[in-house]
Amino acid sequence: MSKSLQAIRGMNDILPAQTPVWRYLETTFAQLLDSYGYSEIRLPILEFTDLFARGIGEGTDVVDKEMYTFLDRNEESLTLRPEGTAGCVRAVLEHGMTGGGQVQKLWYAGPMFRYEKPQKGRYRQFHQIGVEVFNQPGPDVDAELIVLTARLWKSLGLSDAVTLQLNSLGSSEARATYRDALVAYLQQHFEQLDEDSQRRLTSNPLRILDSKNAQTQALLVDAPTLHDYLDDESRAHFDGLKARLEAAGIAYQINPKLVRGLDYYGRTVFEWVTDKLGAQGTVCAGGRYDGLISQFGGKPTPGVGFAMGIERLVLLLETLELVPEALNQPAHAYVCAFGEAAELAALGLAERLRDVLPGLRLLVNAGGGSFKSQFKKADKSGARFALILGDDELAGRVVGCKPLRDDSEQQSIAWDALPERLAACLA
Repeated sequence: MSKSLQAIRGMNDILPAQTPVWRYLETTFAQLLDSYGYSEIRLPILEFTDLFARGIGEGTDVVDKEMYTFLDRNEESLTLRPEGTAGCVRAVLEHGMTGGGQVQKLWYAGPMFRYEKPQKGRYRQFHQIGVEVFNQPGPDVDAELIVLTARLWKSLGLSDAVTLQLNSLGSSEARATYRDALVAYLQQHFEQLDEDSQRRLTSNPLRILDSKNAQTQALLVDAPTLHDYLDDESRAHFDGLKARLEAAGIAYQINPKLVRGLDYYGRTVFEWVTDKLGAQGTVCAGGRYDGLISQFGGKPTPGVGFAMGIERLVLLLETLELVPEALNQPAHAYVCAFGEAAELAALGLAERLRDVLPGLRLLVNAGGGSFKSQFKKADKSGARFALILGDDELAGRVVGCKPLRDDSEQQSIAWDALPERLAACLA
């Protein structure tokens, strides 16, 4: 028996009933970013594997376990992007977009790919909107990114459903000193660590702070904290960020265990989290990565950004019943035409109506059919009116207008008067 056609596990179709809320999110965010002066950049979904190995970091779960990597016909190792920042950095470096201290404020959207265990809110193909800023080193731009996301939550009705968590990872030197202190502490309790944390102790010990193991978290209660090892410049940067957030009225929580899963972060890291989605609580996350461009061979260039998962935001809106009802509006009118002459006239009439009423949602019957069958399709479409064209209507240059959502009587409306009548539907 042949295998039935189906999508790859963890890679989902977004069906017509779902796309309106996706468009709503994408449009809302695009308009918001435009108002803050950000420009869209469109990036390939395939990059050389080395880009992510160098950028995200060897030893991270993303690089070691989760990337979709393959050899092409030229024996080049390619990877479906697991995140967007590395590709954006590659683009600005390749095209000289940050030379001479040029400030770049960019955003992108699209699918990302990670080989993870699919579960609610987490998929192997998932979609993100990402924002990156280059050549602005101060805490003011960190604050702008967070304030911008707070404005998005407000516009979506999510302000009370999300909480901002902040941390500073300090400079690379401060992290190295802290790393040694953390390793020394955890080595004293090595046997009590879970297996994954034991492995990370030599490869990426800061990631142990993010462990989901309850026993490991209990050990970390008395562990040294990164905040105690911050250098003066990073501490001043973090204080400047907090002061700006307080001035903007943005509430936050300090989370000393927030480290993010990607090695390129330094200084500011943040997450917007929710308790409305169970285990998958992060809906937006980001931070500063001032060393990433130089890591790829460019001149030292400040960078900061974030990404948010569209699937999780859709899930959050649906869970809290915040999807606007207007997103799923049916057609305003459905044109029923009886006879070849009426079908030709219906096409021309429909296009004239669309010319003068650009927002009109108008369906024209296709495939012919009896009066009864066309009316049945008109009713099923959800349209408010059926517009009827037959030989009699053509002769009188009128349209029969039959309300479908109440018991009002059918009326005959002159073709010239029809736009005014239908305009009331758009009010």
